[in-house]
Amino acid sequence: MTPDGIACMMMRGGTSKGAYFLADDLPADAGERDRLLLRIMGSPDPRQIDGIGGADPLTSKVAVVRASARPDFDVDFLFLQVFVDQALVSDSQNCGNILAGVGAFAVERGLVEAAEGETAIRIYMENTSQSAVARIRTANGRPVYAGDASIDGVPTPAAPVYLTFTDAAGSSCGALLPTGSAANEIEGVACTLIDNGMPVVVMRAADFGLTGYESREELEANESVKARIERIRLAAGPLMNLGDVTKKSVPKMTLVALPVNGGAIMTRSFIPHRVHASIGVFGALSVATACLLPNSPAASLAILPEGEEKTVAVEHPTGRMEILLRLDNAGSVEECSFLRTARKLFDGRVFA
Repeated sequence: MTPDGIACMMMRGGTSKGAYFLADDLPADAGERDRLLLRIMGSPDPRQIDGIGGADPLTSKVAVVRASARPDFDVDFLFLQVFVDQALVSDSQNCGNILAGVGAFAVERGLVEAAEGETAIRIYMENTSQSAVARIRTANGRPVYAGDASIDGVPTPAAPVYLTFTDAAGSSCGALLPTGSAANEIEGVACTLIDNGMPVVVMRAADFGLTGYESREELEANESVKARIERIRLAAGPLMNLGDVTKKSVPKMTLVALPVNGGAIMTRSFIPHRVHASIGVFGALSVATACLLPNSPAASLAILPEGEEKTVAVEHPTGRMEILLRLDNAGSVEECSFLRTARKLFDGRVFA
């Protein structure tokens, strides 16, 4: 129990919500920390009625932030996915949406001194030992949350947050294509096993007898499709150097189809057992990269712009996410950038 509570800031980052903590305010022991976070979020319970989780994987997330001792970084960020209906806390992935709030949180907690106008925060992502730079608006030493930037899946405009990555490939699997191939067959389905910031299995929706335009509710009600996707996920785990993924939140499973709203590709993502209301930032990056790979299921459907700098719009159930990809001379992704937004929802103390 925590009779005096623990300092906690709740933030919306991108299309997710999470509880943000300073690392020093949580137990140093990972097991003790995870038990505390399960209690705080109200898991395991489908409604998370006895905690601050929102009864959805997208609103049951945690950011743990500390001042970085690394010379090239300002803060270290550990992302934790708190399962809703299981007593599990996973650190096996990054989360680009929750990452979008880390810069503002770091300024709010005095870990980073704000510049006037815009502040760049260099972030070390502990989950995968990789880096990101978040550029946020700041004024009078504080983050600016109000603005006119809009992202699909969030009803209200806010100040822009620009996230840039140069080393996303192989974040969890050790290589962009852990099998060395852009197409592998699992259970008779052509799959791209890819990791450009998030381990993802990309498959054509048509190979499951689907259009790829089904609603989240329709897909979650289709037990036979979900069971088949899970069998493929369990088989893909060892092939992606992730081992037994039965109790892991990766790889994510994404069905693709022809775009219909002027984008590059249409997606429906399983994360991994619930269907995403939109698509995760790093998941979208992995899918966008798969679109560039000849012979991949995504490439056979994607409509891509020309040039060494491509804005790839990944369509999802609530709109689209645009990703700026800069390619090197060999055609590989050299740098990627996203536009996200974030907003502080409350700052106080949470009790467990």
